[in-house]
Formats: sequence, structure tokens, C-alpha cells
Amino acid sequence: MESSEDEKDAVYENYIPKELSHDLSSTGAKFIDEVLNGQNESCLENFRMDKHVFYKLCDILQGKGLLRHTNRIKIEEQLAMFLFIIGHNLRTRAVQELFRYSGETISRHFNNVLNAVMAISLGFFQPPGSDVPAKISEDPRFYPYFKDCVGAVDGIRLPVMVGVDEQGPFRDKNGLLSQNVLAACSFDLKFLYVLAGWEGSASDLQVLNSALTRRNKLQMPEGKYYLVDNKYANMPGFIAPYPGVLYHSTEFPSGYHPQDAKELFNQRHSLLRNASERTFGALKERFPILMSAPPYPLQTQVKLVVAACALHNFIREEKPDDWIFKMYEKDTILQMEESVPPLAVLEPPIMHFEASGFDTEELEFTSQMRDSIASEMWDDYIHDLSPM
Repeated sequence: MESSEDEKDAVYENYIPKELSHDLSSTGAKFIDEVLNGQNESCLENFRMDKHVFYKLCDILQGKGLLRHTNRIKIEEQLAMFLFIIGHNLRTRAVQELFRYSGETISRHFNNVLNAVMAISLGFFQPPGSDVPAKISEDPRFYPYFKDCVGAVDGIRLPVMVGVDEQGPFRDKNGLLSQNVLAACSFDLKFLYVLAGWEGSASDLQVLNSALTRRNKLQMPEGKYYLVDNKYANMPGFIAPYPGVLYHSTEFPSGYHPQDAKELFNQRHSLLRNASERTFGALKERFPILMSAPPYPLQTQVKLVVAACALHNFIREEKPDDWIFKMYEKDTILQMEESVPPLAVLEPPIMHFEASGFDTEELEFTSQMRDSIASEMWDDYIHDLSPM
């Protein structure tokens, strides 16, 4: 696994977009002018967003006094360098060659832009509302059963670089250095909440507990809940699949029919919860720096995750149909009618329920709610299968 990651990192580091490969003598300012005055596709390829989105972001950062023109480098160029680095996973030395600036200048503007984006990032994360998401209300497989669901919570471990003395806690169960990132995602591929920076060895439940108890905490409307996978178990505000029951995998054999209420529940739960996987997929496609361990201080690496998620949301709001989102918008799995692989069986989660902060009565209530949803779903499913 380590060797494959190293290969991917090397590919990203050495990648130079085609617009630059033919003319390295061009200055950074000239190159940026050519991109911004050229076809929109060139801006998306190089700066990971459409031109009008790029300019709007510049206006916001300038209007709030977070970035300003310098004698040598305009705001547009500062932002372009930052996006170029995180959008192509280029190291400072490579960017020096491309933009003809010193490493100190590039690093300074990189950090200035990162801090500017962080300063407005909270405004790009909106907690869920009380309305039923269209993804649920418009699909009879999910409505009315999941009408109180507002999104999906999931965790992902991203590569991290830390000093030798700090590596112990950041080494995950696979022996890799990573940070454990938790996110709540909406069904329209936005991040509702992001918590980054936890050590790779931290359990997913531990990170979730932190998200529920910190000052800037994960929120949900009263009576609503998120879908989670089997890492988190079933508890108030979070509905998990049934353990020891069929669940989805990457390959769905056609023609398979659920055998009971729990199988049907797990199947539809997985189809809906897939939104978190697609959201993370679009994020990593746009900002591949997250797939490597960039050589920055740990605090900067954590900021990069949050900033990338905030920019993802901003772009989704301003240009929801750009080609990267289109890649992940249509879930091919959702188009397969009720099919589950017979070997994808969930094992019961290994959890200490007392760590979640909920008592036995609360956990039992959530279990009964899941059973009620599954029962109603199964009754309707059997009725629909019955001959007219």
C-alpha cells in the first residue's frame, strides 16, 4: 500500500498541466492572464474552478480585506498560485519554475491565501435545515421512510506528514501516517460540517464524540438524524445499518432481492449513505494535494483539509454542474434496482457504548426507530411485489 501511494504522489508532484508544458519561459502573471482571458475549460483545468467562480472568490477575499494587491503580485495571481498548488499537488520548487518567484514569496502568498480562505470558511458550511431533502422526497425507495434524515456522516483518513517524535499517534491501523477527518455531507454533495486534525490512530467514535461536544459542534435539527456506516453503531441522531446483515459493496449483482426487512433496510441505507463517498470523491478529484502528505507544518495540513472542503462548497453553490461534480453527481449504483451482493455482510461493530454518552434507554429508542423504519419499508416492498 505504501508503494502505491508513493507512486501516486510522484505522479501528482511531477504533473504539469498542458497549458504550461510548452512555454516555461512565460512569467506567472502572463500565464494567469492567458488562462483567465482564454477558454473557461483552461481555468477549470488549472485553477480547479470556472472563471466567474474564480473572480467572485477574488472579490470576496478582497472585499473583506483578507487579501490585497502588492507591488508585484495581484490578488488574482496570489489566489491562482494557491489553487494551482492544491489542485495539482505541486511542491514549492515546481511552482518556482512555473511562476518565476522565490520559494519564500510563493510560501508567503500560499499561507496568506490559506488563512484568508480559512477566515471565511465557516460561512461556506451551512447546517442542515428541517425540510426533507429532495434526494429523499423525490424517490419512493427513500420516502417516507428516511424523511427525517438530513445527511450522512463518515470519516476518512488522509495522509499526513509529521516529525519522527509525533508519528506514533498518527499511525493508523494500516501502519500509515494519517489524520482522521470526520465530515457530515448533504445529499447534494456539500459538506455540512468538517472536523480535521485528529490522529490516525483515533477511533471514529472518538472523533464523532469530539464533534458533538466541542464549541463548533456538529448540529442537526430536533428530531432529525444522519446516516452512518457500521463504524459508529446505532445511537440517537445517527442511524447505522444492521450488523451481521447484507450490505452493499462495489459490485452489485443484478436481480438480487432482499430476503427480509433488515436486508432491505441495509440496502437502501447504503444507497442513500453513498452521498458521503461521492462528496469525498469529488473533493479529492478537485484537490489531489489531499491524497498525499504535503511537506507543511501539521497545522497547515489540517487547515488545507478544511479550506478545500469550504472551496468545494463554494464552487458547488456557484457552479453546481461543472465537470468534476458531474463525474460524481450521478450515482450509477442508485440506478440499479434493489440489488445487493450476497457476500457483503456487516460484522457487528466493536464499540464501547458508554463512550457515546447515551444511556441504555436512549440507545433502545433509536434501535426501535430503526426497526420501525425497516418494518414499514418491508411491508410496502412486499405489497408492491404482490401480483395486482
